[in-house]
Amino acid sequence: MRIMIVTDQYPPMVGGVPSVTHGLAVDFAERGHQVWVVAPSYGARDVRRIEQNVRVYRFSSFEWPTYKDLRIPFLPFMPVRNLIKRSDPDIIHIHSPIVLGNIAQLLAGGLRKPVIATNHYLPINLSRSLGSDPFLGKHFNNITYSYLISFCNRCEYVTAPTQTALNLLYEHGLRAPAAPISNGVDLKTYSPGPRDPEVLRRFGLPEDRPLILHVNRLSEEKRIDVLLDAMVKLKSNAHVALVSSGPAEAELREQVEQLQIGDRVSFLGFVRDADLLALRRSADLFVIPSEADLQSLATMEAMACGLPVIAANAYALPELVHNGENGFLFQPGDSDELAHDIDIILGDAQLRAHMGSESLRIISHHDRVKVLDEWEILYHRLSFEFKDTRERHLRQRMKNRQQGYKPRAEQISTTRTTRQRRMQRTGDLKLDQPDPSYFDL
Repeated sequence: MRIMIVTDQYPPMVGGVPSVTHGLAVDFAERGHQVWVVAPSYGARDVRRIEQNVRVYRFSSFEWPTYKDLRIPFLPFMPVRNLIKRSDPDIIHIHSPIVLGNIAQLLAGGLRKPVIATNHYLPINLSRSLGSDPFLGKHFNNITYSYLISFCNRCEYVTAPTQTALNLLYEHGLRAPAAPISNGVDLKTYSPGPRDPEVLRRFGLPEDRPLILHVNRLSEEKRIDVLLDAMVKLKSNAHVALVSSGPAEAELREQVEQLQIGDRVSFLGFVRDADLLALRRSADLFVIPSEADLQSLATMEAMACGLPVIAANAYALPELVHNGENGFLFQPGDSDELAHDIDIILGDAQLRAHMGSESLRIISHHDRVKVLDEWEILYHRLSFEFKDTRERHLRQRMKNRQQGYKPRAEQISTTRTTRQRRMQRTGDLKLDQPDPSYFDL
């Protein structure tokens, strides 16, 4: 198949959506499909090159003011239109509903291409300050969802990574055909393994204490502050490693100093994949206190490495973390409950092993191979149905023409021309004069 993926977030940007879109593009290319990616560049010039057998087209952009690292392109209507015409994709898969996705959707209609949209966003992801404001937040959410639902309802099909995420769209008026399709996780890459003392030493992490791992963007809605508050209340002598960076890092470092827990917290920043895999295998527990995740790739990868998980009982996290089975769910923002749950798991090796096994069982349903199969089936079906519908409409149009039927627009045009010619012959009307009766049609 010929597949076009349109996204505002793509590597080298770091995060869940860039990982998902890059993974889809590369995996489809490895399966023998022709893949084009439309994404923002990181400067004022358009860039075109082949990356891992994927044709990547990057268009000039500027940085989104309320979201560091998110790029917004300079409305490349004609270049995107020309690219769609040249590449002639069987399906256009949009992962961003803002600039590039909106352009691709508008052009796809005129160029008769089927469009799938996958929603990865919550309003708070677009603007944290507005989305969380107690007065403006509700109106901002309503406006954001109004735009998002309008965008989705113009697509041939809509997906979201979890049923929770899809239900949010239904609650706000989604009418397009839709289904949840997981982001998936590569179970061949992410799997349990032995503890790696060398990687612990390299990152300055203790080898003789329980290790809590957190991997997520350091931003306000991820609520890492709750995890730091919980560290003060622990009975166990655990250490937490925070992987990634983000706009809230300075505030979090200040919080660590105020709580005087610098010897129990490590900010590791960006960690390359090989080291991060070793860190997961060396950790005892994964914690995610986030209140803004429609799935969580980081949680899925931790589960695939056999870790028990403690998560906030918010949005889609309960679809991955089953309370009392592969971990615990705690009330969002409640650091006392989080500390209590951490102590229970770290204090019981047998429970920890059981919950880790349950994580492996639950995550097996999100195997990347199964997810790619789902996408391929959906792509083929929609492409076939779209082409079949077009052909049936064309055949019906030809049949109507042969039977003398004309669409209303052609009837109006023909009627107007006939009247003009008849009146011109009788001298009642010149061709450049309007016929008042025309406007009554």
